[in-house]
Amino acid sequence: MGEFQPPSSPLPTPVFTPPQSSRHVPPPSETPAPPPTEATTPSPTPSSPTQSISSTTFPLPKLRLEIRDLNHKGAPIFLTAVPASNALQKSIQDVLKLLYVSPTTKTSTVPPTRSVTLILRSMPGVAYTTGTELDAEHKEIHFSLDYIQNSITAPRREHEIMGVLTHEMVHCYQYDAFGTCPGGLIEGVADWVRLHAGLSPPHWKKEASGKWDAGYQHTGYFLEYLEQRFGRGLVRRLNEKLRIEKYQEKRFWTELCGRPVELLWADYGKSFKKEKGRNEEEGKEGEGRNEDEECVMVEKEDTTIPTKKGFHAEPKSTSTNPRVT
Repeated sequence: MGEFQPPSSPLPTPVFTPPQSSRHVPPPSETPAPPPTEATTPSPTPSSPTQSISSTTFPLPKLRLEIRDLNHKGAPIFLTAVPASNALQKSIQDVLKLLYVSPTTKTSTVPPTRSVTLILRSMPGVAYTTGTELDAEHKEIHFSLDYIQNSITAPRREHEIMGVLTHEMVHCYQYDAFGTCPGGLIEGVADWVRLHAGLSPPHWKKEASGKWDAGYQHTGYFLEYLEQRFGRGLVRRLNEKLRIEKYQEKRFWTELCGRPVELLWADYGKSFKKEKGRNEEEGKEGEGRNEDEECVMVEKEDTTIPTKKGFHAEPKSTSTNPRVT
């Protein structure tokens, strides 16, 4: 990037702690529904985002599918759009490969999630993840059949379903600083993973206004900026710090990036303005080129031979064969 990178503290030696309690972010974390009518231009995603996903294979937990109402019109839409077992397996592998190095690396401590149950049912909203009544190592993803039926256009069904599943699967495998991590950061990590899995929806856009921890794609794009600035693996290191210590904002970000998060957010805002300015300049240059091409066309038309009804440009035939009637 050609930008000075402040030294960050070395990654602490992994401390193997007993399994922590279930992540609680009341109310249960929900994937927000995209605006139904808003027409926005999506921000450019990282070039070839799926290239950041390694070929390492992690062991899978027990996977279950529960459909509460097979007569619901959303049920066959889901089953037709994605093969359920493959969809769950792929979303887990993408999450683990982005948040952890490998199942054998000592610096990768994957949470001991023993099972994930996908529950399709009628409910408001989009989706949320929670622990089961059994214990925190058994997770449930609740996905709205109403949303699947009414809010996803046919061409985007597979992409959107996989995006929601991937976001929610992050909540089955991320750390939360023993329940002290801000909810906005938890949701931002989930959407950062969705972004890198190549599953960002068209309504997402990059913004640098408001607070850094507003969550979801707002925070996800901020994390992507940090990943590009401080090097690949920044979000992995962030997740590891959330595993071994409670969240104290100033200390957390200074140790991770060498600067308080307020300054990092300000840096992101400046970078965003520069990027936006470059995009606008490129757009103006493109418009200028189009105008030049139109002027050339006018000059060609001015040289045509007038007819009785005025100037008329006769089209030239590109065929080398005589016309057959």
